[in-house]
Amino acid sequence: MTLLAAVDLGASSGRVMAAHLREGRIELTETARFPNRAVTVRGRLYWDVLGLWAGILEGLRALDGPVSVGVDSWAVDYGLVGDDGHLVANPVCYRDARNAAAKTEILERVGAAELFAATGIQPQPFNTLFQFAAETTSARRALLIPDLIGYWLSGVPAWEATNASTTGLVDLATGDWSGALAERIGLDLGLLGPVTPTGTVLGPVLPEVAAATGLAASTQVIATASHDTAAAVAAVPYGTEHAAYISCGTWSLVGVERDTPITTPAALDAGFTNERGADGSIRFLRNVAGLWLLNESIATWRLQGHDIDLAGLLAEAARVERLRSVVDPDDARFADPGDMPERIRSYCAQTGQPVPGTPAEVAACVLDSLALAHRSAVEGLEALTGDGVEAIHVVGGGANNGLLCQLTADATGRAVLAGPDEATALGNALVQAQALGLIPPGPEARRAVARASARPRRYEPRGPQAPWGRAAARLQPARVA
Repeated sequence: MTLLAAVDLGASSGRVMAAHLREGRIELTETARFPNRAVTVRGRLYWDVLGLWAGILEGLRALDGPVSVGVDSWAVDYGLVGDDGHLVANPVCYRDARNAAAKTEILERVGAAELFAATGIQPQPFNTLFQFAAETTSARRALLIPDLIGYWLSGVPAWEATNASTTGLVDLATGDWSGALAERIGLDLGLLGPVTPTGTVLGPVLPEVAAATGLAASTQVIATASHDTAAAVAAVPYGTEHAAYISCGTWSLVGVERDTPITTPAALDAGFTNERGADGSIRFLRNVAGLWLLNESIATWRLQGHDIDLAGLLAEAARVERLRSVVDPDDARFADPGDMPERIRSYCAQTGQPVPGTPAEVAACVLDSLALAHRSAVEGLEALTGDGVEAIHVVGGGANNGLLCQLTADATGRAVLAGPDEATALGNALVQAQALGLIPPGPEARRAVARASARPRRYEPRGPQAPWGRAAARLQPARVA
């Protein structure tokens, strides 16, 4: 048995996972879980990255002799480091309002179509490109969140390829930063070093980290697939069918893996993006708002003093009339933290639909709407790639939401295979194992271990497609409202 440590940071929580590799499979055990939530200070939305660091150290202390550590997190956000190697300020959250104005300014200089053709990345306000444009700093370097944690662990700065690809600054043709684009937008590329290949061994943990955690001085820090979606997709246990994936958590990332990007105007208009995979593949996908709407609703109800149990809420939501009310999860009004149930009720009222009242009705509206968004994204994948989708793999935390998985099967008319739920941590560990030569290189060897490590639950579609089609048509004018 070999032990690897997978540090997995999400938008709502972080965790440290012990990954035990034995006899061609990986078993995961959580050693620490700690909260993560953006905090507003004087009108700016920050991440508490030092709180995350404390949680990581606690989790590493609970491990018994891992040979390596790898870190993954959400994309686009970064920490600024000064000449002395110390953090300049807490990282700003991608949902902060400063980014929208910066996006408008940059798109006046470089059009959306030109940006998309050069980088393959859908222009979104949260892209690192626009965050950099909004930044005023004299910091020496910028490190994306998992690279920042890797730097604190090893002392070696890196800019791992899967996460770097999401910034909107990497040239599709070269796989490195686009000097021409940086010049057009006035960005000093001195903030960034060369893009680091996925699976690079950065070196051993720093002495102070070893002392604080009890890790052996020989424990290696690895630049794993550091974008959490890239790590999750690296662990999708594909079978023989032509399948799409949905990496489902705060966001739902609906996509397929390809050898080449798609940067047509149709792909841009449909909201698709091209991000790097663990082996240099292209993850062609669309971002859907995901379980963010449900999570924020639950947070609101609890603040209001309601005792909300997720399992009980989903059981009640399953009994609510299907497709009674639906919303566009990607409507701008749902992007920010706050009273999500009230925003959902307002949307339904404004679009002439029944207004959900109880928590179960709100949850049913959210989950029906997410299933419709998944359906739309799968249809877009087929239209843009020219390939049919025979099955859908749902991985990540959303794989545990049986109601959403069943509704996705119903809405798309395709079998859904749910699991692994800890796909991100599993993919993180699989890339580490390959970097250390513990399993053979290449995607097929990695997926063989993933299949041996997870047993997905299968959901078959129920009932006719017509009601879902009518609901999708009903939602189209609602999106214009």
